[in-house]
Amino acid sequence: MDDSSSEVGTTRKVPVEQLRLDRHNPRLVGAAPGATDEAIIARLYRSAELDELLQSISTNGYLDIEPLVAVAEPEGDALVVLEGNRRLATLRLLREPELVSRIASSERLTISIPEFADAVRPTFEHVTVYQVASREETRPFIGFKHINGPAKWDAYAKARFAADWYREREVGIDRIASALGDRHGAVKRMVAAVYVLEQAVREGLFDIEDRYTPKFNFSHLFAALSRSQYLEHLGLAQPWPPDEPGPDPVPSEKLDCLRDVLLWIYGSTEGETPPAVRAMNPDIKQLGEVLPHTEARALLAAGYALHQAHAATETMDRRFLVSLLQARSAMRDAVGSLRAYDGQDKSLLDITEDVKVTSDSMYRQMLGKRRKAAARES
Repeated sequence: MDDSSSEVGTTRKVPVEQLRLDRHNPRLVGAAPGATDEAIIARLYRSAELDELLQSISTNGYLDIEPLVAVAEPEGDALVVLEGNRRLATLRLLREPELVSRIASSERLTISIPEFADAVRPTFEHVTVYQVASREETRPFIGFKHINGPAKWDAYAKARFAADWYREREVGIDRIASALGDRHGAVKRMVAAVYVLEQAVREGLFDIEDRYTPKFNFSHLFAALSRSQYLEHLGLAQPWPPDEPGPDPVPSEKLDCLRDVLLWIYGSTEGETPPAVRAMNPDIKQLGEVLPHTEARALLAAGYALHQAHAATETMDRRFLVSLLQARSAMRDAVGSLRAYDGQDKSLLDITEDVKVTSDSMYRQMLGKRRKAAARES
């Protein structure tokens, strides 16, 4: 075993073959710590736009401006890259044609490697690395850069990073939030949402890999847990999140509710169930309004669309008012387009007659009810 302690705190050129991918990289949605290099690079390619980086490096060579950040493996002289896994993965794809073939075979992913000139090949051999003593040392820098800084991760990567740091219990959640530049409580809410998600996975209620859409939209769950209807439906303590989030926040008697909520948010490929939520802001709001209503939830469970289930939450008078206003708006639009009618198509006149008959009938019924109501008032 090589003693690399003397290299800690230094910046130096390191051969690429001495560098290892970080199996705890927050970008790796659903990946196990024992994942192969092929699986890790495939996930990075699918989620982190490696194709753009491949094109840039193959054209311009590796621009060795910002050092990778790495820590020594417990055994041997290899270095685990904590910051710069996208760059390392790209260099390996350019350097190792056999790796590309293995990814195609084991991960069913074809990666097209751009052609590059012989003049840029030497830039793929050595990269500048800054070596740190431990993963913990890098967390404030990496966290700020990717959570509130210039190279933001997606929502789930941010949340995983914050949760992993918090689990180490070196400092409290407020200190972590401060180190990451968060002054609005977002880090605490992200960590609490990760605990909810992990509980669902551990209980067998949800599988991240079984989601209906290619991208895992953690922000949907994060947004849902900011609404009181979801918190009440899942039995989560309020105010939410707690001062110090912890594992298994959903009571055991509410686990079925958690399973249903995650199914409606993310769907299931295996169950061939598309998600009820398609667009985050309006649909998360509508789903939250559905949750307190037994009839509306039953419609969702039976496969009805979210807007159909949501209609069941409205009172009859509210539904009537909305329908009436929509009908008036549609008629005004039609009147505004009347000049387009040249009198040739009789079927359009028939439709208008049907609208008139329906409108006259509804008006007579409403007028009769209004007269009866007026008589009672007098």
